[in-house]
This record gives sequence, C-alpha cells and structure tokens, in this order.
Amino acid sequence: MIQIKTLASGSKGNAYHIDDGHTQILLECGIPFKDIRKALEFNTSNLAGCLITHEHKDHCGGLNDVLRAGINTYMSPGTKEAIGIEHHRINTVQAKKQFSIGTWNILPFDVQHDVSEPYGFLLQNNAGEKLLFATDTYYIRYKFKGLTHLLIECNYSAEILNQNIIEGITPKVMKKRLIRSHFSLENVKEFLKANDLSKVQEIHLLHLSDSNSDEALFKREIQELTGKVVYIA
Repeated sequence: MIQIKTLASGSKGNAYHIDDGHTQILLECGIPFKDIRKALEFNTSNLAGCLITHEHKDHCGGLNDVLRAGINTYMSPGTKEAIGIEHHRINTVQAKKQFSIGTWNILPFDVQHDVSEPYGFLLQNNAGEKLLFATDTYYIRYKFKGLTHLLIECNYSAEILNQNIIEGITPKVMKKRLIRSHFSLENVKEFLKANDLSKVQEIHLLHLSDSNSDEALFKREIQELTGKVVYIA
C-alpha cells in the first residue's frame, strides 16, 4: 500500500515522500534537506532516491545537501545541464525509457513548462499500484491506464485568475506565463476525464497558487467529477 506524505507544496518549495512498504522515494527536493529530515522525523537513511522534474529552485533547491547525504537523484539531461552541478549521484534518465529504484519501476515522460527539459513520472511498484506524479505543466499529452494514485498540479482557476486581474490583485503580465507553464483547474478536469480512473484510490492536488486558487472549491469540484478521495497538498 502506497503511503504519501507532502513535505512542502507551492511556489516556496516542493517535496513529497512516497513509500510502498519496501522502497522510499523523494519526489523533488525544493526545500532545505534539514527541513526534509525534520518532516520525516530524521528517518532519511532509507531514502532510495530522489526524482526531480525540472531546475526551478522550488523543486531542486535542496539538491546539494541531498547529494551530500548519499541519495541518488534522477532527472532529464536538460535539467542536469540547467542545474549545472556535476556529481556521481546525479543520474540522467530518458523520457519514455523505464528505470528502477528498488521496488519501483519508473517511466519519465515529457511535460510542458517554461524550462529546459521537464518531466513527469509514472511509478509502478511490485504490487501493481501505479502512481502518477505531474507538476508544473499546462498540459499532459499522454493517457494512463490503471492508475491508483495521482499527485497532480492544480495551480489556478482561470475564473479566479481573470477576476484577480480585473481587481488588480494579479498583474496581467502573469496570465501569459501561467497559462503556458502551470496546470489550471479546468485543464486538470479535462485530463481526468480523458483517463482511466477506475482503480484510483487517492488524488492529491499539488502546487496551488497563493492567490489564484481556492482549496475548498478545487477539492469539491474534483471530488464531484471523479467520486474519489481528494487531498490538497
């Protein structure tokens, strides 16, 4: 059974811990490693790896200390080049080429964000559970079968964003970047409609905007659409 723990989510930092009872993995390290250790009650010696989606600091800011702790990290070649760190524990992986960390088989896939070579990850364990992790993308071109757990960005609502622009809360210039780099509530709904959710146990909504989102609204609308348990990270 997959256990998911949100250590941090949002523009100030992202880090998530997943455990299938055999292998523990960190998804992102966008907060200081000391904070990751504290959130995990200092039980980090069993971390088998860390997946990094892209080079923005809120997703990889703690990388140096993660490497010093002896944890292997995995990212795209473009992300590694953009980060600019050379280390023997940095492993580059190719989109649509599966690799393994302990009991997890992991398939990286390309997503759409304003960075070098961003990835999402599909993780399957030996029990057949499938976890989709996708953040900082405005669109996912792929469909997935048999998902059991989703960790997916739901950054903003177009309706809330437009109202905030009218009221001067959000600068108009921000809209162009948001719609070309982050997943909106509306696009998340379309993605969910297009995918097989029959086995889904949990949906975790990640990376909500501080000003252009509404936790209660997002949770309610995704629950009503899917009939699944929804958590706000």
